[in-house]
Amino acid sequence: MAIQWYPGHMHKARKQIEEVMPQVDLVIEVLDARIPYSSENPMVSQLRGDTPCIKLLNKSDLADPEITQLWLDHFDAQKGVKAMAITTSDLNQVNKIPDLCRKLSPHRDQPDKAIRTMIMGIPNVGKSTLINTLAGRIIAKTGNEPAVTKRQQRISLKNGIVLSDTPGILWPKVENENSGYRLAVTGAIRDTAMEYEDVAMYGVEYLMQAYPERLAERYNIDDMDQEPIQILEEIGRRRGALRAGGRIDYHKASEVLLHELRGGKLGLITLETPEMIEREEVIVEEQREAKRIRDEERKEHYKNKKRRR
Repeated sequence: MAIQWYPGHMHKARKQIEEVMPQVDLVIEVLDARIPYSSENPMVSQLRGDTPCIKLLNKSDLADPEITQLWLDHFDAQKGVKAMAITTSDLNQVNKIPDLCRKLSPHRDQPDKAIRTMIMGIPNVGKSTLINTLAGRIIAKTGNEPAVTKRQQRISLKNGIVLSDTPGILWPKVENENSGYRLAVTGAIRDTAMEYEDVAMYGVEYLMQAYPERLAERYNIDDMDQEPIQILEEIGRRRGALRAGGRIDYHKASEVLLHELRGGKLGLITLETPEMIEREEVIVEEQREAKRIRDEERKEHYKNKKRRR
C-alpha cells in the first residue's frame, strides 16, 4: 500500500524546522516503540546533521519488550544518538529525559545558558502528551487523531531546558510499502486516508506469523491453519460484525481488529525488528535502482525521439 499523506501544513513545518535547526543544541525524536523504524522520519537525520539526538521509543507499554531492547541497542550504536524506552504515563521514565539532555549537551549545561531542544515526531506518536508531562501543565494540544499540532511553539521547562515543539510531520513518500502498512496499523495515518480491510489483512498476516497465539486467545480461534481472510472472518463472527443473512461485514471486522491491536488488547506487540528492516531496505534499494534505470531509459528514449524529428 502506497502511503502518500503529506498535507500542506507538513511541508510548511519542514521549512520552519530547517530554518530553526542551526540554533538547536539537541533533537528529541519521539518514535512509536511498536514501529521504531517506520515511525522514524528520514527527514530528521537530514535536517539535524551532526546535532545530537535522543530517540524516545514511546508507547513501550504496548510493545514487545525483547524487541524494544533490540531497537535500543540498534539506535545506541549510531553516532550522536542515545535511545530510551518510555511511556508518558510513567513519570519516573519521563523525568530522566532532562538529565539525558544535559549529558548530551554539556557545553550548554550552565545557569545562564538554556539547552535548546527541538522535539520532533510523526503524527499520533504521543509528542504533545510528552511535552505536557515534561512541563507539568497543559501546553500542547493532544488528541487521538494524527496531525493535531499544526504550528511551532517554544516552551521553557524552567529547568534550564527550552523545547521547540513542531507539528507531527510525515515525509512526501514512504518508499517501504511495509512501513506504510505499519503506520496505518498503529494509527499514524488518518483512517480516511487508508483502506481498512487492506490494512487489517496486513495486520492479520503479520500476527499469524509473529504472534499467532495472541490471535487465537483473543478471538477464541481453534484452527490457526487458515487463510488470513478466513481468520478475519472468524474475528467478524466472534465480534458480531455481520450483515443481513449472516454475511461478514469486513469493514467492521477490520475496525475491531485494528482498534483492539492499537489499544493493546492483543498483548505487547511489535510490528518490526532490526533484522526485518535490514532485509526490507535491500529490497527498497533494489526498487530505487530499478526506477532510476527506467527513468534514464525513458529520458534517453525521448531524447532520441526528438533527434529523429
